[in-house]
Amino acid sequence: MTERIRIGVIGGSGVYDLPGLTDVEEIRLETPFGAPSDAYIVGTVAGQRVAFLARHGRGHVINPTHLNSRANIWGFKKLGVEYLISMNACGSLQEQYEPGHIVIPDQLFDRTRLRRLTFFDEPGLVVHPSVAEPLCPYLSDILYRAVQATGKTVHKGGDFVIIEGPRFSTKAESRVFRQLGFAIIGMTAIPEAFLAREAEMSYAIIAHVTDYDVWHETEEPVTVEMVVRTLLENAAAAQQATLNAIAMLRDAPPSPFANALQDAIITNRAMIPPELKEKYALLIGKYL
Repeated sequence: MTERIRIGVIGGSGVYDLPGLTDVEEIRLETPFGAPSDAYIVGTVAGQRVAFLARHGRGHVINPTHLNSRANIWGFKKLGVEYLISMNACGSLQEQYEPGHIVIPDQLFDRTRLRRLTFFDEPGLVVHPSVAEPLCPYLSDILYRAVQATGKTVHKGGDFVIIEGPRFSTKAESRVFRQLGFAIIGMTAIPEAFLAREAEMSYAIIAHVTDYDVWHETEEPVTVEMVVRTLLENAAAAQQATLNAIAMLRDAPPSPFANALQDAIITNRAMIPPELKEKYALLIGKYL
């Protein structure tokens, strides 16, 4: 495989493929962090090569806490991806985000506890990336317009709180999240967004609302059956929006975050162990 792959897509719950791909091949990669969730499905859309990965594996076999996000993102980086589109199922924490709607969030709030949040967690190399804007505004704007083109109701902006899972929230937690002003709730965008920044990619989210979490007194509390039903209704729109976005990225400039680590490495270059320079060459080699 020698063709450049600038665009990646991560399919979340209910989205295990990307229809419309031609010249398809499966690529299995190994990374310094183990194997990704599944093979990368690489194909052509709108004249561009695109890499798709089923986040939970085809058949949905990996729970949120056990996702090997470091391997998943490393694999996209190894393929050359600059723009990474994430499809996420989510619950609504506010009335205006109705089940069936789509949200393009602009902020993340981390409530996870058990995950590896960085590639750089070994002594000898310290990297402090900026994630004040954890989701790429440029790519988010494209996703918003891509969803609009499908005719689905779409909301631009909103704070996305990410919980550990795999359980759903208690009512007390859900009420607190509402009081804090969060828009939607999910389980997988962290650490993906942070790792994508360390990989100097643009990362943005198409979040399709499946339920009102458990806070809504006149709606049933969220269940798997409810989520699956709405996922089936939303998946086609999310997939079409993704195809629209890929076409809109045809002439995109380099990722706005292509040099995100330029000023993030705090360790004296002369003191970084050679083995770590070699291990992380894919991410920071150009700065060493």
